[in-house]
Amino acid sequence: MDDFVRNKLTEWDLQKWMDKFEDEEITEESFYELNDELIDKLIPKVGPGLKFKKRFKQLKEKQSANEETVNLSAKEREDAPDLDRVFPSTSGKGKRKFDQLDESSKLQPLAKRQRSSQPLEAIVLSDVKNIMKFVHARLHEKDKLSAFLKKKISDLETDKRELVGVFGKTGAGKSSLINAIIEEKNLLPSGSVSACTSVMIKVEANTQGSNYEADIEFITPEEWKDELWSSHQFLGDNEDCEMDVDNDYHDISEKFSALYGEEWKGKSSEALMDGKYFREIPEFLQGRRKILSCESAKELSARCVKYTRSDSKQGNGKDVKKWYWPLVKCVTVRVPNNDFLQHVTLVDLPGNGDRNKSRDKMWKQIVENCSTVWIVTEINRVIAEKEAWEILESASSYIGNGGECRQILFICTKSDHIEDSDDHSAAQRRDLVVKRNMQVKDEVRKEFSRLHKIKKHFTDDHFKVFTVSSKEFLKKKRLNADETEIPKLQRFLQDLNDCHSETFNYVSGAYGILSLIQGANSRGVASKKHVCGELEKTMSQQLTQVAKAMEKAYRTFETCLSKGVESSICSYGQKLKTFLYYRKKGSAFHMTLKRVVQSGGIYKPKKGKQININMMLASYLMDSIDEDFRKTFPNEVKCGAFNGVIETFSLNTDFLNKCHKDVELQLRFLKTEEEKIKAKLNKTIRTQKKDVYNSVTQKIKEIMEESYIQAAAFRGPGTLNNMRETIERHVHSNKSMFEWAKITMLEKLNALMQYILETLQKTMMESIELSLKTDNCSLPDFSAELSMVKENYDKLENSPVVR
Repeated sequence: MDDFVRNKLTEWDLQKWMDKFEDEEITEESFYELNDELIDKLIPKVGPGLKFKKRFKQLKEKQSANEETVNLSAKEREDAPDLDRVFPSTSGKGKRKFDQLDESSKLQPLAKRQRSSQPLEAIVLSDVKNIMKFVHARLHEKDKLSAFLKKKISDLETDKRELVGVFGKTGAGKSSLINAIIEEKNLLPSGSVSACTSVMIKVEANTQGSNYEADIEFITPEEWKDELWSSHQFLGDNEDCEMDVDNDYHDISEKFSALYGEEWKGKSSEALMDGKYFREIPEFLQGRRKILSCESAKELSARCVKYTRSDSKQGNGKDVKKWYWPLVKCVTVRVPNNDFLQHVTLVDLPGNGDRNKSRDKMWKQIVENCSTVWIVTEINRVIAEKEAWEILESASSYIGNGGECRQILFICTKSDHIEDSDDHSAAQRRDLVVKRNMQVKDEVRKEFSRLHKIKKHFTDDHFKVFTVSSKEFLKKKRLNADETEIPKLQRFLQDLNDCHSETFNYVSGAYGILSLIQGANSRGVASKKHVCGELEKTMSQQLTQVAKAMEKAYRTFETCLSKGVESSICSYGQKLKTFLYYRKKGSAFHMTLKRVVQSGGIYKPKKGKQININMMLASYLMDSIDEDFRKTFPNEVKCGAFNGVIETFSLNTDFLNKCHKDVELQLRFLKTEEEKIKAKLNKTIRTQKKDVYNSVTQKIKEIMEESYIQAAAFRGPGTLNNMRETIERHVHSNKSMFEWAKITMLEKLNALMQYILETLQKTMMESIELSLKTDNCSLPDFSAELSMVKENYDKLENSPVVR
C-alpha cells in the first residue's frame, strides 16, 4: 500500500481497513481498478463498504472529468489562450462567490484574472501526470535501470502546502478577517459567541468535492480523563487558597461547565467519564474523527460552532447547551472552489500553546511549520495592548530559528473605526482614517525595532504592517477596497500559491526521466566513459566545497556554545533565584510554581507570558548562537543553508553538454536530478535544523525532569519552600547540563552534515552510473511522450509566475 491509498482511507475515515489494503498490496494503480466484488472482500462490513463505494465513485467521476479536460481536441487547444502570453498561477476551479454579496463588493479584476488562468495549469499538470502514469505502467522491472526509472517516476509526486499561522486574542477580528480574505462571508462564526482560543482551526481547500466540510479531531478519552484527574488534584490542593481572577480555577470552571453544565461540581473524574455525557459525539469515545459536510458555508458554521466556541450564557437543567470544544484537538475546515487556498492553509491558533499535551504538541508542530505568521490585533489598542506583542515574543523561537517562518505580518483590524467620526463629513472621515492608519504603521514598526529578543530571529525586512477593515471591504461606505488593505492580503496569499512550484517541478522531473529513457535507447555513444569520468571528478570537487563550508559552520557553533556554557555557569543562579523567589500577592505563586513543576517546567497561564524554566536555563546558550544560527540556516527560500553552498553545488552538465552532444539526453536527466536532490536536501534541512536548534532546551528539560517530579510530590505546609529548594539543589548539582546541552546540539549538527554529504554523493553517483554506465537495456520507445513533455516544459520555463 502506497501513500495515495493510505491518504484516501484516512481522508474517508476508513483507517480501520488499512491493514487489509496493506495485505492485498493495493497501490494507486490497482486502487482505480477495484470493483464492487473486490471492495466487498476488502471491507466486508456493509456500512463502511457503502461509504467507501460512494467516495470511490465520486473520485472516479472527478478523474474522468479531469481526463476529459486533458483530452481536448486539436481545435480546442488552438482556441485556448497561448501559454506564453497567459499562463496560470495556480490550478483549480473558479472561486465561489461571496455569500449574499452584490457585484460591487467583489474584486472583479483579481477574480477574473484567477479564473481565466486557472484551467491552463491544470491541463498541463494533469496531462503530464497521465503521460507518466502511462510510462510507469509500460516499464518492466526486469533490470536495474527500469526499476530505477519506476522509482523516480513515483518520487515525482510532491505537494507542500504553505502554512499561515493566524494569532490574536479573542475579539481581535481574526474570523472576520479570514472570511473576508478568502471571500466566504459566513464561514467562520464571529459576533456574540466568544471564541475558544484552545481550539486550532485550519482552513484549507476541499480538493475532493464541492461541499463545505469540517474534519473534527478529538483528544483521546485517556487524555481527557488525565485532564479531569489533574484538575481535581489542583482544586483539592488549593481549596483553601485565594481564588482571584489570575488563578486557574476560572479556566477549569469554564472548561468543565461548557461540557457538563453545573454537574461537574462534586463529581469524581471517573463519574465524569460516564458515556451519557458523550452520547452526541460517539466518535470521541471511539477514537474517531467527526466529519460534517454541508452545501453552504453558513450551514457548516452553524453546525460547527459547538465544537469551536463557548457561550457564557448557559441554561439550567434540560435547557443546558453542551459545548464540545474542551474535547476538540483541531478542526479542519475545507472550502470548495477557492483559489486563495489552492496551496495554502490558514490556521487560527491560540497565542502560546495549550495545557493539554496533545493539543500543545500539535500547536508546536504547526507553528514550527508556518512559512508566514499573522499577528492580529485591534488598531485602537495596537501599542497599549501587550497581548499581541507577548504572543509574538513567546512564539519567536518556534517560528524563527526553531521554525521556518519567512515573514511576519502585523495586522491591525477595524481600521475604519475612528473616534468622534460623526462630527466630520464622509471625505473628512476618510482622510482621518487614512492618516491615522499611516501613523499606526510607523508606531508598530518602531515598537518592533525595540523587541531585541525577536530581532535575533527576524530583521526589519521580514516584518510588514497592514491596517485592514473587513467591514469596509464588504460595505465600502468610508473606504474603497484597496484602502481596506484586504486586497493586499489576498494578493499575498496568491503569491504564496504562485510560489508553489508543484507543476514546474513535476514537469521538469518528468522531462529528465524521459530524456534518460531516450538516451538509454541510443546505441554506441562514444563519449560516455569520458563524460562519466569528468562528472565524477567534478562531483568530488563539489563535495569537498560543501564539506568545507559545513565544517566552518560547525567550528563557529562550537566556539559560540563554549562561551554560552561559561555564561550559563556564571549567571544561572541569579536568573533562577529571581524566578523562584518572585513575590506575588497571597498564595498565587505557590499555585503557579506547582503548575510549573507538574508540567515539566512549563506553564501557560490564561493571560500573560508563558513560564518556561527550561528555556530560562538555556537562555545564555541560545543567546550565544541565535545570530549565527539565523545566518547558517536562513528561512528565506532564496538563501541557502551553510552560506548557500548546497545551492551552488553543480556537476556542470551545461558545459559538458556543449562539448558532448551525443549524451545530451543523459546530461539533461542528471541536471534535473541535481535540482531535485538539492530541493530535497533543502526541505530536509528546514525540518532537521529545528531539531538541532531545540535540542539545547530539550536536553536541559530531560536533566531537570527529576527535580520537577520531586517538587510536584510535596503537599501541605512548607510546600513552596520545599519546591524552591528542590529545584535549586538539583540545578547546583547538575551544572554539567550546560556542557551536555552543547554536546547534544553539536552531535545533531554533525549528523545532519553527514547526511547531506552522504545523500548528495550516493544519489548523484547512482544517477551517473545508471545514466552512463548501463548498456544493453531494452526500454520501450517513449519519444512521442518526450516530445509532448518537452513542449510543456519549454512553456513553463518561460513562465516565471509558475516557477
